[in-house]
Amino acid sequence: MPSEILVTESAAALDARAWNRLAGDDPFLRHEFLAAMEETGCAAPQSGWTPRFLTLRRDGVLAGAMPLYLKTHSRGEFVFDWAWAEAHERAGLRYYPKAIAAVPFTPVAGSRLLAEGAEDRIALLQSALALARESALSSLHLLFPTEAQARECEAAGLLLRTGVQFHWSNDGYGDFEDFLAALASAKRKKIRQERRRVADAGIRFRWLGGAEASAEEWRFFHACYTNTYRARGMRPYLNLNCFLRLAASLPDNILLLVAEAAGEPVASALFVRNREALFGRYWGATRFIPGLHFEACYYQGIEQAIRLGLGRFEGGAQGEHKLARGLLPVRTWSAHWLAHPQFSRAVADHLRREARGVGEYIDELNESAPFRRESA
Repeated sequence: MPSEILVTESAAALDARAWNRLAGDDPFLRHEFLAAMEETGCAAPQSGWTPRFLTLRRDGVLAGAMPLYLKTHSRGEFVFDWAWAEAHERAGLRYYPKAIAAVPFTPVAGSRLLAEGAEDRIALLQSALALARESALSSLHLLFPTEAQARECEAAGLLLRTGVQFHWSNDGYGDFEDFLAALASAKRKKIRQERRRVADAGIRFRWLGGAEASAEEWRFFHACYTNTYRARGMRPYLNLNCFLRLAASLPDNILLLVAEAAGEPVASALFVRNREALFGRYWGATRFIPGLHFEACYYQGIEQAIRLGLGRFEGGAQGEHKLARGLLPVRTWSAHWLAHPQFSRAVADHLRREARGVGEYIDELNESAPFRRESA
């Protein structure tokens, strides 16, 4: 059947319904999410994210797609290539712009080649590579693809990179106490102490769906979110309009947690869900309260995942401190093509050594898993 691959420069020009058929139950790949990022200026040309969405059509029907961007920096990606950029610059070569297939500001694994058939996925990948070559880009990067798609990229000649995140798995727990019972005694005791400290401080929590939260509650959340970034000396990636847009367009996927003391909000956290998992995304507080971060970002998330009958809770990027709280190490993937042959060989050598180190690191972490031996 005849097919063609087109480059679309804005989410507004895409067929939202057809795109969402390919995205399925992944909220981060839905047209609503990507359009919100672009149309509120967060992932748009003025912020260094220029959409170059690839769409594969067969007989006029959308059969494949790729969330592709040209980037003039490496912020908001969570797969760090600063050293690669610096090496290019030292050699007098231009690293930016580069091309990435990714969900902006979101280190969550998922499809980056949205097509059912392997032939269509490879066609999308080859088109992205052709675009990178024709545009004289330094590189193409697929960030946080599934392992299966990472292997397809490897077979096509891309370099694979591995990383580590920490995810919690629901082993059929009836409630949070049921989960605690699976932990070693010392870990169980520490978590109970942390939760008791927050409760004794008079903190109470409210869960709100995207459509339930008021504009005032979203403004409070955004202020908390901004505080977190400023405390790290960073500029926040997302603006209030983006959060309001996501809440309105994805009300069944967005959850807002508000922590209150004496009826006044003191902290807030944003979560995203689908039919399988709950994803912890952003949080912030107006003041420091011992244990509140762990409670709001992890324990409340785990408890909510159990309540909703979800199989997994992902607590975000990195963080060894999550291990003691029942989130176990999981390997993540990315795939990379670099135009310069010498740099490509050097990066390939580095990634081979890095992968061995990641494997050893995961083994060490698993030896320190917090679960009782019979539960593990």
